[in-house]
Amino acid sequence: MKFKEVLNKYLKELNCSSKKLSTGAGLSQSVISRYRSGERTPVKESEQMNKLITALFNIAQENGQKKYTLDKIKGDFNSTLPNDDFDYTTFSNNLNTLIMSLKININEMSKFIIFDASHISRIRYGKAKPSNPIEISNKICSYIFTKYNNPEDISNISTIIGCKKSDLSENKFINTLFSWLTSETKNVKNEISDFLYHLDSFNLDDYIKAIKFDELKVPYLPFYKAKNKNYYGIEEMKNGELNFFKATVLSKAKDDIFMYSNMPMEDMAEDTNFGKKWMFAIAMCLKKGHHLNIIHNLDRPFNEMMLGLESWIPIYMTGQISPYYLKDNRNNIYNHLDYVSENVALSGECIKGYHNKGMYYLTTNKNEIKYYKEKSKLLLKKAKPLMEIYRENNKNEYDLFLRKDKNIESDRIRYLSSLPIFTIKDELLIKILKRNKLTKSEIDKIIKYKNDELIYINNILKRNKIKDYIYIIKENEFKNDIPSLLLNNLFLDKKITYTYKEYVEHLKLTKEYRKKVNNYELNYVNDKTFKNITITFIENNYIIISKSSNPTIHFVIKHPKLTLAIKNFNPLVKE
Repeated sequence: MKFKEVLNKYLKELNCSSKKLSTGAGLSQSVISRYRSGERTPVKESEQMNKLITALFNIAQENGQKKYTLDKIKGDFNSTLPNDDFDYTTFSNNLNTLIMSLKININEMSKFIIFDASHISRIRYGKAKPSNPIEISNKICSYIFTKYNNPEDISNISTIIGCKKSDLSENKFINTLFSWLTSETKNVKNEISDFLYHLDSFNLDDYIKAIKFDELKVPYLPFYKAKNKNYYGIEEMKNGELNFFKATVLSKAKDDIFMYSNMPMEDMAEDTNFGKKWMFAIAMCLKKGHHLNIIHNLDRPFNEMMLGLESWIPIYMTGQISPYYLKDNRNNIYNHLDYVSENVALSGECIKGYHNKGMYYLTTNKNEIKYYKEKSKLLLKKAKPLMEIYRENNKNEYDLFLRKDKNIESDRIRYLSSLPIFTIKDELLIKILKRNKLTKSEIDKIIKYKNDELIYINNILKRNKIKDYIYIIKENEFKNDIPSLLLNNLFLDKKITYTYKEYVEHLKLTKEYRKKVNNYELNYVNDKTFKNITITFIENNYIIISKSSNPTIHFVIKHPKLTLAIKNFNPLVKE
């Protein structure tokens, strides 16, 4: 049920008028009216919500309807409300975009919405947060609807927020604008879902075969030198990017490549032929041995951001990339691109909204390359790691990270693709390993790993809670979905499978561990979502996504926008 439906149901059952609720809650009748119509919805745990719940409880008590406890009323309403995880960054970015694009007079708008103009300025630049973001968003949308409703404005707004003009018809205008202004949650779950499912199903060996990576021959032309050149417009820009990679691959140098771009992606994404050539060029750079330092632009619309990250999954899997992002990367005037390798640089810019009128400049001039290299170093100094990526080649670094992780005072929530390894007994584990024909050294290594994992988990549980979520595979499902031991922290790219009897025995041991160990919680879910990845949430810190095979790899994600989106995506519920 929707919030308005629950509210109207309560008013009917309690025989309560809007006026009576308004008086009891200390809220205006117009606010109550908007709540009832669905025009406005309060934020979970907000002052308005708490006043509403308390008033309904008091009215229920006056009527002698004891079944309506505070907990029941609160639960009924909270089930209709999103978590209080308002995306203030998106809100301030979108508000600023509107103000800049529509040339909104802040003083005029502040008078209309009855809100301090200086506070609006601080909000648009992310220096302050509105106490009631839903309310101020509604007012801003009403102002824009009143002030900017001619055909030219409608066309402009539809371009800004990426919707059809029909979505801005009189009866849809405010709702459409409100949805865009307040959050980008409309498709976030689907986009996060696509990203995680792609990660779960990705097989590096299959990908290498598909693109014939092993067959790639890195060309070398000893006398090749790219020509300094300007590229104008989108089509020439594409050639400029490909020529940069060509010059990089054909050079002797194997130095790191720096890449940054906040250019719009739509024009490039629509050209699938260019996309294939571009990814092939990247593959050639990796084949040659280059490492990529890339600053991702995460201030794009969420769908663009996730599309970009998803397309980079194959590159992430190679371990030859260090991804970064720039905090507070606010620029509503220009889009930029900077690519730099040892002997060539490509730089470009355009006015926002006029990608087709931009220009790229390719240079092999040593002094100019020196300048662009210095520029890239300064940008990397300002950047933060988007995620830390750990593969077998930097296992020691990951072990160090885990040693630090166990000391963090924070609860953990884990979505596991199989049973937790630390709950198994040595005898059962050895039996499974021998049946899977592992060598003695491999068996010894895995036994030690299991015991180390148990110590690691027990250390965390001394001070923090761990909630594990698992799907129990039924006997009739087992043949088609044979589970394997969860050994992702060991970087062992082997599927070590259970028999059904072994699986049931390990499950029994896991349940016994739960009963005897404080702070450990085991939860069962109705459907299995991921086969190869485990997701760990360390509250208020970061998220670890661990892939168990093909290849074994760990992503430690710290970017607040991305961690929040993954946190809000419930992997246990299929869309």
